[in-house]
Amino acid sequence: MLFYYTATGNCLYVAKMMEENPKSIPQELKKAKLEYKDDIIGIVAPIYAGELPKTVRRFIGSAKFEANYFYMILTYGNRDSVAGIWSYNYCYSNGIDMNYIQTIKMVDNYLPAFDMEEQIAMDKKEDEQIKIAIENIQKRVHFIPSPTKEGIAAYKMVSQRFHEHPEMNNGESIIMSNRCVGCQICKQVCPIGNIKVIDGKAKRKNKVCDFCLACVHHCPFQAIDLVTDKNPKARYRHFGITLKDIVKSNDQGEKEL
Repeated sequence: MLFYYTATGNCLYVAKMMEENPKSIPQELKKAKLEYKDDIIGIVAPIYAGELPKTVRRFIGSAKFEANYFYMILTYGNRDSVAGIWSYNYCYSNGIDMNYIQTIKMVDNYLPAFDMEEQIAMDKKEDEQIKIAIENIQKRVHFIPSPTKEGIAAYKMVSQRFHEHPEMNNGESIIMSNRCVGCQICKQVCPIGNIKVIDGKAKRKNKVCDFCLACVHHCPFQAIDLVTDKNPKARYRHFGITLKDIVKSNDQGEKEL
């Protein structure tokens, strides 16, 4: 049994490489009863500033799991900093004794800091990393990565930056522009149902969110802006994942917050 959270397809690609029918965390959270039992249970999630996305935390905190082997695959683009031990501790505090955690380097889709054209051009050998993870899980390897001194320093630096400028990490910097044509794609790809369309224009229900940037990346008209954007003309979706896949994973329907 494998669960995933995705914005631009990285984690969904990993999940599909590992299991035929992985379960979307945003869709699972719609259920009244979150109880899961299997021999092996895994979670694939992105690293956000060295930690887990809010929605993934909510899922871990709300669900009850029973497994003989529990693993987590964490995707990142620049530094994985302290994500391994941070995630282990978070899971442990919620009753999950994680057996294996591996980080996988992929395209970094954090638009305020990275140019998607440059990121896409890099060969980060993601398939090789995924293959290693699959082999280790099949062997039931026990491993939790320890952070390096550089990783700890990077985590402290980023944490301080976002403490001083929370808008760079909490969604406040997302701007729904007048270029919107009301196609509703942003609404359909938002994993927390934070977007509605009124009079043909997309509006956000709350000014803060997971800041997964799915709405920004998938808008076909590039009608959603950011206060800080490394390359406003470049957007990203994993080559192995379709827009339909993202919508199926994240669409919350008419959910009201």
